[in-house]
Amino acid sequence: MAVTAALIKELRDKTGAGMMDCKKALTETDGDIDKAIDVLRENGKSKAVKKADRIAAMGLADYAFSDDAKEAAIVEVNSETDFVAKNPDFQAYVQQVAATALKSDAADMDAFMADKFDDNNTVQEALTEKIATIGEKLSIRRFQKIAVPGTVNVGYKHNGGTIAVIITLKTDASAEEVNTVGKDVAMQVASMSPKYVSEDEVDQEYIASETEILRQQALNEGKPADIVEKMIKGRLKKELKEVCLLDQKFVKDNELTVAQYVQNAAKELGKDIAVVGMVRYEVGEGIEKRQENFAEEVAKQMGN
Repeated sequence: MAVTAALIKELRDKTGAGMMDCKKALTETDGDIDKAIDVLRENGKSKAVKKADRIAAMGLADYAFSDDAKEAAIVEVNSETDFVAKNPDFQAYVQQVAATALKSDAADMDAFMADKFDDNNTVQEALTEKIATIGEKLSIRRFQKIAVPGTVNVGYKHNGGTIAVIITLKTDASAEEVNTVGKDVAMQVASMSPKYVSEDEVDQEYIASETEILRQQALNEGKPADIVEKMIKGRLKKELKEVCLLDQKFVKDNELTVAQYVQNAAKELGKDIAVVGMVRYEVGEGIEKRQENFAEEVAKQMGN
């Protein structure tokens, strides 16, 4: 695959690495962006790999809960512009999409779009009507329903819905009793974006990929081969503490891990609490945002 200027710019935007480093990595990987990101990481050239998943599209994430919070649903609905995301009518629509997802038994998006939205429309028909009313493209990007026996769910929304998080807690306590601890953990997930709840959930492909990246980093640093493996184990353990929720330092008290904070809260309440699930939706993550002149944007909104 040809390494174009556009491809180099895309990699640079995603990683923060220098232009020549990006060109070299793309050339080495035959234009494969994902592999080039790994190459840059291995060589310590990527300054901000997390930018690869930065917010791109507009819209809102929202959730809905059953009265006892034993069931929950979360959705992401995208719009073309931030104007629409701030529109109360759009916000109310997204809330209704979440409420519909809560009642749904749909296993995939096609089935969900065929669900009943109100007395007159399916989810798809209501979306089509909303597009006609608002005047720009809208899409229901994803949804998830959570219903785990013996659990309750607590949510947190950041910045009105640019990020929405649901935490699932296994406990005999009511949702009201665990609301504070659940919200604190949900805020942790919103801010720190862990990949897994605990090390038990980490898949072997992730371990293998990270191990190879860490090995190349160590070798590129000129470390002797006989101590590289020991270094890898230490670095991998440190990385897992960053990507596993329960091992992370609790943002409200760095003296505690999240696991310790939850244990302390359970002890204080007198009832067991265990974090068994999390869902984090960040609006537009992984979607390429179109570049547009602000004046042109306003003109379009005004119909000029």
